Amino acid sequence: MQNSTSIGFIGAGNMACAIISGLINQGISADKIKISDTDEALLSLRKREFNLEVFTDNSELADKVDIVVLAVKPQVLSTVCRQLQSTLKNDTLVISIAAGIRTHDIERWLGGNKAIVRTMPNTPALLNQGVTGLFANEFVNQTQKQLAGDVLQSVGQSLWVEEENMLDAVTALSGSGPAYFFLMIESMTKAGVALGLSEQTAQQLSIKTALGAGMMADAGKESPRELRAKVTSPNGTTQAAIESFQDQDFEVIVAHAMRAAYDRAGELAVELGECD
Repeated sequence: MQNSTSIGFIGAGNMACAIISGLINQGISADKIKISDTDEALLSLRKREFNLEVFTDNSELADKVDIVVLAVKPQVLSTVCRQLQSTLKNDTLVISIAAGIRTHDIERWLGGNKAIVRTMPNTPALLNQGVTGLFANEFVNQTQKQLAGDVLQSVGQSLWVEEENMLDAVTALSGSGPAYFFLMIESMTKAGVALGLSEQTAQQLSIKTALGAGMMADAGKESPRELRAKVTSPNGTTQAAIESFQDQDFEVIVAHAMRAAYDRAGELAVELGECD
């Protein structure tokens, strides 16, 4: 992303803060970043943190930037978008990080014919370790698509999908996914305590094991399947645990859980899109 491009965030919450921090760390000048929110105390905090120009009027902010990032709660997005109808410039790129709201609803609320990129980041973005799914509507050009990718890559990796409903699959996998691993860590910790370890020791072992396994998988030298096979010695302790997982249909449990998340994502899109 070039330093000549100005970007405004509507919503000053944690995810907006993470992206702003990532952009500044990548060399984007703070004077090219603006932020608006109804919470004046939060705005004051962001101004002190980043030395940004702040607004309480979303329309005033939108009139001054090339990119608008919608970083508000999904329940208020329709109201925010309607406020922007009269001031949003035709060539402004709109990036939404509001979960569940489809591009056609955002476009409708903005008055139509707007370049919109819908994204699904996940919470590790708060540590610059996120992964984000992105979808561009028909009005987004290649330059804008590159800009949107640059913005989200400031907090991790970004991956494009060609069909918007695939963002529901992204939600089920990486959007909700951190909670699955937190649950695994919780469960391993409890099991370790039951086996006689202290809670502190069991939790530390669980967290560091998850971190190390993730780093090995991320290194890309071998597939997760190959890594699992390497650590699973015949007739050893790991094989006994894996067989216990499989006897209880571990893969089916995971598949059913992700399908439930996928289905709920679709339901929420319909429910939230009906806001008028």
